[in-house]
Amino acid sequence: MKLLSTLLAAALALIPSVHAHAWGVEGHQIIAAIAQSQLQPAAAKEVQRLLALEPGATLVSISTWADEHRNPATAPWHYVNFPKGNCQYVPERDCPDGKCVVEAIRKQSDILQFEANDEKRLTALKYLVHLVGDIHQPLHAGWGEDRGGNSYQLQAFMRGSNLHAWWDTGMIKYLEEQEGPLLPVLQAHKPMAMLKDWKPEAVAEESCRIVDQEGFYPGRLVDVGYIERYRDTLGQRLHTAGMRLAGLLNKVLQP
Repeated sequence: MKLLSTLLAAALALIPSVHAHAWGVEGHQIIAAIAQSQLQPAAAKEVQRLLALEPGATLVSISTWADEHRNPATAPWHYVNFPKGNCQYVPERDCPDGKCVVEAIRKQSDILQFEANDEKRLTALKYLVHLVGDIHQPLHAGWGEDRGGNSYQLQAFMRGSNLHAWWDTGMIKYLEEQEGPLLPVLQAHKPMAMLKDWKPEAVAEESCRIVDQEGFYPGRLVDVGYIERYRDTLGQRLHTAGMRLAGLLNKVLQP
């Protein structure tokens, strides 16, 4: 049994563990659907006009575009690394050359708001829909030493995984298998302010503080107790990301 565990750990360590696709497909789609439902008329009209450049595109369908078109140059845009135990954002330390999710959100917001070329604005919209989701996934603002939980191996219900992947897709999948789709539940939450003036560095620090909570790292075994402890946090991060994305789009796409 000890040999088997050793071999399993070695095999998992060989799996590429770059920062994974935050929230997975479904998480990003949930965030985009919440945002779409909260767009003000002017923003909704402009979003629809830009999406019409690609017939059939919707805010939900483009929500995973940034992962599907990830390359070595844009990969760092999806996360920010903090030193373990320090959740204060220091640009020079945490975002060298502006290559992190905090500065990427700022840059793409400016392009969407001020760029004249609609093709570039559509690309910026695609990035924002995705990256705003990313920055709300706690481990996309986690510790650099374990690559946002990617190298923290664990077992969840008899399956090998890592902490990052568990937060990306594992917990959503488990809850939906047990209870059904999350989107209707999240949309039924008490409306919250869309916070159009939120700052990406503040959200990154917010995510980091979740990672820094005692018990966030579940030993090497995820059980029902861990899920019950963090299910509300999961829902809040998805719901808040959707509302804040709507607030941002309402702000930068106002006439």
